[in-house]
Amino acid sequence: MNKDKKSTVKLIIRLAVIFAVMAVAIIKYDKLSNIDIRSIVANSPSVALAILSVLGIYGIKGAVFVVPASLVYISVGMAFPTVQAVIINLCGIAVEVTVSYIFGWFVGGEYVNDLLKKSKGGEKLLAFEEKNKFASIFVIRFLPVFPIDFASLFFGSMKIPFAKYFLASVLGIAPRVIFFTILGDAAYDYIPMKLIVICIICAIPIGAIYLIVKWLKDKKSKEK
Repeated sequence: MNKDKKSTVKLIIRLAVIFAVMAVAIIKYDKLSNIDIRSIVANSPSVALAILSVLGIYGIKGAVFVVPASLVYISVGMAFPTVQAVIINLCGIAVEVTVSYIFGWFVGGEYVNDLLKKSKGGEKLLAFEEKNKFASIFVIRFLPVFPIDFASLFFGSMKIPFAKYFLASVLGIAPRVIFFTILGDAAYDYIPMKLIVICIICAIPIGAIYLIVKWLKDKKSKEK
């Protein structure tokens, strides 16, 4: 098989996987976006199977992007003892960011870039500089502005070293996971939404100025 045929076959396989995932997300949207985790756990014949079911849901979440994150954290926190729930959710996050990363690696940068341009927070990721550094990945994960699964898809498509990506991702997402797991629905009472909105509004001009200055510097260096 020559190079062109191999490329064509790879493209067909990628498109088939992408369309299959999109079809599942669309057809099962209502069920996935309102998944009853507490019921699944309660009806599991053993604790081990209940935990595996939750981890499976995290894996699905990492592939189809429609399962609400806070719904999972809170539901797991209500279905299991607190310490156990925190550990399960952190393991689930590890599964989720791995699945999304692999999916991003598989489908490649071009498709992911097009997808991110249409998503909330996606353009911020595409404009984010120094994306391959540990601290940058951690900040992207820590800030709730960037959707977890789309960020994972982005990092996978950019072929970011997995070990660095994985550690920074889990550490960055962990605080909000623990927060929602322990406090449950009450977590929303502690989130200063007005403050978050103000910070985001203030960050936009700062980011714009940074990008303009960088663009001018790059332009000058090219002219030299």
